[in-house]
Amino acid sequence: MIALTGATGLLGRFLLDGLPGPVITLGRRPVTGHAHRPWDLTGPAPDLTGVTTLIHAAFSHVPGRYRGGEGDDPDGFLNANLDGTRRLFDAAAKAGVHRVQFISSRAVFDGQPSGDPLTEDTQPNAASLYGQVKAQTEAHLAALPLIGQSLRATGVYGPGPTHKWQDLFADYLSGKPIPPRRGTEVHGADLAQACRLLLNSDQTGAFHISDILLDRHDLLTEVQTLTGCPHRPPPRSDRQVDALICTRLPALGWQPGGMGLLRADLPKMLEQ
Repeated sequence: MIALTGATGLLGRFLLDGLPGPVITLGRRPVTGHAHRPWDLTGPAPDLTGVTTLIHAAFSHVPGRYRGGEGDDPDGFLNANLDGTRRLFDAAAKAGVHRVQFISSRAVFDGQPSGDPLTEDTQPNAASLYGQVKAQTEAHLAALPLIGQSLRATGVYGPGPTHKWQDLFADYLSGKPIPPRRGTEVHGADLAQACRLLLNSDQTGAFHISDILLDRHDLLTEVQTLTGCPHRPPPRSDRQVDALICTRLPALGWQPGGMGLLRADLPKMLEQ
């Protein structure tokens, strides 16, 4: 039986839709159609009786921010996301949970010098508190007597009640100036696909999850084509972005959707 934290979040909803059932949600609010056990990152560990796989996607942060998500309360941020996750993982080991998947981030490398290859063997080098929490949590999981799998994801996009580009699209369509930016992205459905594949693997450690290097110029040019918006997309960014090198998941058959999946889902995201 699979237990999932963060099922109502931006990432968790993709996992809940893409995982084989039954799935128990762990959190403050139940999800319609799924068994639920109450739990909060700042409280004691939940009841993990009967759970064979735990997938941890919950994260407490200032709305809309991951790096810098501590706001003006770094102690509270650490108490929830580092101490709370350690309690959760320790309880999983004690309860005999066979496998724990942790949704980590490429932010474990946000202190790495630009131009260095970011392979799955590269040691974390985090500058932000967010990246440090993710790296320390990975290390804690790796030391436990179970199958620990840390999925280092890039930016995750995809349709839903809310999505990461909602404000960006609204600003562009209303004619507000858009600063140039580029970054690595992966669709939430491809993140769920990675989790499914790893359910059948006893490999442990870090797995990189990244698909496309996307410039806002190209993204908003697609939006312009779909909407007929008269406003010019921003210029291309000159910022260097190091690719997150993915080798372990493709070797297991992982095949992300690339630009084709982005184009297919853009109309849904624009409707929202």
